[in-house]
Amino acid sequence: MHEMDLYDHTETVNELLARYGVKFGIYKNNTFKEQLFPFDAIPRIIPKEEFDKLEKGLKQRVMALNLFLKDIYGEKRIIRDKVVPEEFIYASSGYLTQCEGICPVKGIYSHISGIDLVQGKDGEWYILEDNLRVPSGASYPMIARELCRRSSPRTFQEYHLEDNRNYADLLRHTMDYVNVEGHTVILTPGRYNAAYFEHSYLAERTGAHLVNASALRVEDDKLYFISASGKKERVGAVYRRISDEYMDPIAFNEESLIGIPHIFDVYRKGNVALLNGIGNGIADDKGIYYFVPRMIRYYLDEEPILQNAPTYLPFYEEDMAYVLEHFDSLVLKDVAEAGGYGVVFGSSMTKEEKENFIALLKREPRRFIAQEVIDFMDLDIMDKGEIVPRKADLRAFVLMAEEPMVWKSGLTRFSRNPDSFIVNSSQGGGFKDTWVLSQ
Repeated sequence: MHEMDLYDHTETVNELLARYGVKFGIYKNNTFKEQLFPFDAIPRIIPKEEFDKLEKGLKQRVMALNLFLKDIYGEKRIIRDKVVPEEFIYASSGYLTQCEGICPVKGIYSHISGIDLVQGKDGEWYILEDNLRVPSGASYPMIARELCRRSSPRTFQEYHLEDNRNYADLLRHTMDYVNVEGHTVILTPGRYNAAYFEHSYLAERTGAHLVNASALRVEDDKLYFISASGKKERVGAVYRRISDEYMDPIAFNEESLIGIPHIFDVYRKGNVALLNGIGNGIADDKGIYYFVPRMIRYYLDEEPILQNAPTYLPFYEEDMAYVLEHFDSLVLKDVAEAGGYGVVFGSSMTKEEKENFIALLKREPRRFIAQEVIDFMDLDIMDKGEIVPRKADLRAFVLMAEEPMVWKSGLTRFSRNPDSFIVNSSQGGGFKDTWVLSQ
């Protein structure tokens, strides 16, 4: 076996990642800083039978979430039938009244879904959250696999792995499927966005134009791409890497300088496909997450294949009572936060912090969810020449065209802090490749 050959190339791979500009950006104290996303060469290995179950469960979940989005901006049957309380819809910052009555091209809302999971020490996989707005991270395992193959080809001759280099083909097919007519573009806020490397890498790999707002223009309810030579050509699909509120200064945040005026009108009339759809934030609200198993039963008449982490809603009196009684053993999450922010562990608070937090919880019960702390599986990483265990999660990517397609790879993120469960890159985590065995 030549695994150690791959491990010996860890430093080389990280040097190549740095040379290729594989970085992410974060803002601290109003200053933009770029930093490397540290790569660990010990792969996460998922057996074929195990991934087959994950694949079925992920397809099921994303289908239900897409049906929920279509329903919630349409007939709202799920509210009428009291499956989800209306307070959880209209009080969500992700719900956009502007999207009422809009059905995007071919009825697809979430074309690219990033579903975050952890594997418990009991072997079961639990879904931690759904990301249906602008999920990022696929580019990192794509390029890492490519560099690892180049650095240690012998390693990959000994394993029967699913080839993760097909992500660009899946993405291109997804974009082409909803393209109404014209070019496909990837819309980036620009060089100083946290995930700019990914925007440019995916554009290169899919053959889509990488553009910012200045290259796009709305005329006669259609969207056009203005080339460097001044030529105007129709755009049929936009893979947007810009948040909802900045997409159109006319429809949303009027101070946005990175959006396209009137693009929302074009979208509403079905003259351009936006990947992902606007208004998806309601479906990945952490409060709505609680109801996804109910959505699967309601829309698909199936039992959920994959389970949520055990979750409580302080909105409900009985759940509030449980949370107060078991406060020290729970993790509490602000439903409007992301990237590992707004997450607090009851056991880590001082008496005063606990009293203040509980007072806030009682004032704003809709703002938080509480979850059992899953003792999730450690994965080995190399740390200063030694193999040590660290907490890790998996972001799985599900793309939707004629049917949902699960990428047979994923982004495995790990905490570099031995005492931390937070794995996000913005919180100092690293990443590793995810090997899905093909037999």
